[in-house]
Amino acid sequence: MFNITLSIIIVTSAISITAFRNGKIVDDLIFWPPAITKKHQYYRFITCGLIHADYMHLLFNMLTLYFFGKIMEVYYMGMLGLQNYYYLALYIGALIVSNIPTYIKHRNDYNYRSLGASGAVSAVLFAFILLKPWQTILVLFIPIPAIIYGALFLVYSAYMSRKGGDHVNHDAHFYGALFGIIFTILLHPDVVNMFMAELKHPHFDF
Repeated sequence: MFNITLSIIIVTSAISITAFRNGKIVDDLIFWPPAITKKHQYYRFITCGLIHADYMHLLFNMLTLYFFGKIMEVYYMGMLGLQNYYYLALYIGALIVSNIPTYIKHRNDYNYRSLGASGAVSAVLFAFILLKPWQTILVLFIPIPAIIYGALFLVYSAYMSRKGGDHVNHDAHFYGALFGIIFTILLHPDVVNMFMAELKHPHFDF
């Protein structure tokens, strides 16, 4: 079976690591709203997800994608009975949609740039939380329920968004999360009932 998650990780890591040593690649791929507004370079909605600010940024996103992406990929194809391209649509769609509000806000701001796959990874993470809110996640070896981790993740994103200065579009975390939830619900509306049933019975899944 073709593993989309692993393929995304390999391609993203290879391009990101190469870009760390080549500024031209960053300039060509980074999310720069005026290039979209003036030059119609719409591909930047997607290519910005192929580059990252540094190794820690890349490692965090790819590890998160690895742990939750492989589960969601199987879930989409197995329990939801969908073709694997729906999972790919989740990832790419989240990259695009999570950047649209930022584009509208900064479409003529020549000083604004952002990069990273955080919006897409956030979509995968929150789609997972929708399905298994009490699944335990190990954060720095500390077990935390997925739904609590998601809440803390959004709080951190809000703080970093206000702080700024790292070229990471932290607002995309929110819109990516929202996209991941809505996209999964549209594909399989019953997940809402599954989520509500899970919330009523808190437990720790290891």
